[in-house]
Amino acid sequence: MIGVMALQGDVREHLAAISACAGVRPVRVRRPSELDAVDALVLPGGESTTMSRLLETFDLLEPLRARIAAGMPTYGSCAGMILLAREVLDGRPDQQQLGGLDVVVRRNAFGRQVDSFETDLRVEGVAGDPVRAVFIRAPWVESVGPGVRVLATVPRRTLAGIDTGTAAGRVVAVRRGAVLATAFHPELTGDVRVHGLFCDLVRETAAAASTGPVGSQGFRARDRGVVEHGRGRITDPIGVSRPE
Repeated sequence: MIGVMALQGDVREHLAAISACAGVRPVRVRRPSELDAVDALVLPGGESTTMSRLLETFDLLEPLRARIAAGMPTYGSCAGMILLAREVLDGRPDQQQLGGLDVVVRRNAFGRQVDSFETDLRVEGVAGDPVRAVFIRAPWVESVGPGVRVLATVPRRTLAGIDTGTAAGRVVAVRRGAVLATAFHPELTGDVRVHGLFCDLVRETAAAASTGPVGSQGFRARDRGVVEHGRGRITDPIGVSRPE
């Protein structure tokens, strides 16, 4: 069962994308008891400072930090990436971090709402055509720590032929172990392959947990069946590392 944090943001779109993964049931998460019941979690796009405050208000901040630290598979898009980062540049001083990724991100790196754009990206682990990426007041990754794998960077030109300038080459998708994050919004395009990548990550984590102690990597080990991409499988999955 994969939860979608349902405090703020594009929750419905993530639920629909996760539901395309075979053998997975998506659910909304708003309470600590609901977080306890899921095996993995999606942090949706929205407004990161608002989401940070709501996590505290709903008593979810510390339980979520603990689950992520224990190895629960987690995917964050846009604001979700910001929450998962170790450090945020241009953020509010009172903003809380979940710390699931050893990365430094810059909030609103691409500019204001009017600077939103779309482009096609090659995302490592996603087979087939490039992924249509929607950037809305998006962050980018300034630096990555050891063990963080870069999955996608900004191309030189957008789909409209506009030069991306200093944004070209910036990191916009990363993974470390069971944690995945994108600066863009795949849930808005109807292409479920990035969510399929996450579902496969959940499957890998479940398989690793089933061969080790019950509950290792923060995953409630039991048979989930096979989770497949909406459009094919990962042919060379990245190994899941245990939390340090």
